[in-house]
Amino acid sequence: MKTSIRRAIPADHPALIELMARFYAEEGYTFKRQATRRALTQLMADERLGAVWAFRCREEIVGYMVVAFGFSLEFKGRNAFVDELFVLEAYRGQGLGSRALRLAASHCRRAGIAALHLEIEDGNDQAEALYTRKGFKLHSRRLMTRWLCKPGLERSA
Repeated sequence: MKTSIRRAIPADHPALIELMARFYAEEGYTFKRQATRRALTQLMADERLGAVWAFRCREEIVGYMVVAFGFSLEFKGRNAFVDELFVLEAYRGQGLGSRALRLAASHCRRAGIAALHLEIEDGNDQAEALYTRKGFKLHSRRLMTRWLCKPGLERSA
């Protein structure tokens, strides 16, 4: 099946939110629809924050990728994170993930990004194999997070 990847537009929001809900369910993550909608809207409205792409087969959105920008002294400047990459099961194994990662790297190079990161869940061997083939390397660190506000709630002043 012929698929395409293009920057997401506001009209894609409902389909993207549904795909995010499926992704979060597959991974066992908590999904907060309103908070996700607000975050997606904010990201898509400000190119300085990153970019969102929709993967299409005909008119159906069958996957998506989110790249978020940051800054790191360790990586000597701007860096980016493949925050989410999801493809519906029926469309996996057809090269969409590989194409998306090439697109992410190209986009980041043009934006002056020094390093591109991503994370995978332990045991996701298929994703790890793809990312390794695309030049990503595991390191001995583990991601730790401290929430500074309750997830999904607006920050107070």
